[in-house]
Amino acid sequence: MTAKTRKPATAHRKTPEAAKGESDAQETFVRGNSRLHELLARPDVAAGVAEVETEAREMDRLYAESLAKIRKAGRLTQSDVAAKLGVGQAVVSRLERRDDMLLSTLADYLHATGAEQPRIVVTLDGVEVELDLDRLRKPR
Repeated sequence: MTAKTRKPATAHRKTPEAAKGESDAQETFVRGNSRLHELLARPDVAAGVAEVETEAREMDRLYAESLAKIRKAGRLTQSDVAAKLGVGQAVVSRLERRDDMLLSTLADYLHATGAEQPRIVVTLDGVEVELDLDRLRKPR
C-alpha cells in the first residue's frame, strides 16, 4: 500500500470579533487538523470517536478461535490444505488439534489456507507490535 500525500483540509471560520458582528473583523482559515484536534479535546467527542473506532476495528477483523476456522473461512477442506502443504490429510488434522507449534509451521499452514501476509499482533504499553510470520519461513 502506498501512502498518498494530501493537503490538510481547511475550514472557513470567522474570528470572534466577526462573530459578534463587528465591522472591522477579519475572517480566518483554520487547518482541518487543527479543527480535529480542537474537537477531539472535548471529552464527549473523543469518547464517541473512540467508540466508533473500536466498533470499526471489530467489524474489520474476523476472529478465528482455531486453525480449522481459518481453513473453513477460506472454504477449504483438510485435504485441500494437505495437498498445498504436500502432506496427508491426517497431518493437517493433527496440526489443527495441536496446542503448540513452530511459528514457521503456522506460517506455512496459513499460506496453504490462502492467508496473505500472516502476522501476529500484540499490544505492549498501548503500542501494537507486529511479528511478520513470512520472515520466519524457509525460502522455497
